[in-house]
Amino acid sequence: MSIFTAEIIGTALMILLGNGVVATCVLKGTKCGDGGHWLIITTAWAFAVFVGVTVAGPVSGAHLNPVVTLGLALAGKLEWNLVPMYVAGELLGAMLGAFVVWLVYKDHFALTSDEGAKAACFCTAPAIRNYSSNFLSEMVGAFVLIFVILHITGASISLGEQSSAQIGLGSIGALPVAILVWVIGLSLGSTTGYAINPVRDFGPRLVLSMLPLKVKSDWAYAWVPVLGPIVGGGLAALIYNFLL
Repeated sequence: MSIFTAEIIGTALMILLGNGVVATCVLKGTKCGDGGHWLIITTAWAFAVFVGVTVAGPVSGAHLNPVVTLGLALAGKLEWNLVPMYVAGELLGAMLGAFVVWLVYKDHFALTSDEGAKAACFCTAPAIRNYSSNFLSEMVGAFVLIFVILHITGASISLGEQSSAQIGLGSIGALPVAILVWVIGLSLGSTTGYAINPVRDFGPRLVLSMLPLKVKSDWAYAWVPVLGPIVGGGLAALIYNFLL
């Protein structure tokens, strides 16, 4: 399995399980009942990350997030020529995972009249729409994610004779990163839904715009969960380098 394929599969599993629990909590007619449950959602998203990292980690390091890829590259722990391949795999995986969520919950989408609930199964939205505050929330969440990852992974790229790679998150396993995502969600995520990952939001939002759900994709907000995490992750990498 190549790095590109590993990132597709790992990201797809993360989005499938992460957005799948949102669908379970907010769509009509599920066994979970109606209404969102933040603790359930944040916990399940943490385990979704755990699953994705477990599968992709041994091959690609399981970035699953362009901000992780960018942060490692800025910190000198990933070769820049690998960045486009990582990001492409992450975006395709996010789109694939979102599409499968729609397939699995198709009947429940049909039962649900709340457009906001249906959109939440794909992409994030702010609790209070204030673009500057929303941007700050995403930036800070991503900063914490990358700053901590850079301190706990000892991330590096090593291409051996068999062209096998262990990059970034694969060096520590899945659990510490899952716990990190969990605490970010519980502590900082309730303002915007904590995308902290550009493709986690953009990929499913793009899929939503192509599905026959007649739900607005809210492209006016879409820049926040893309640029906010990029700025936060980049800043974390720069400060990490400065402290070294």
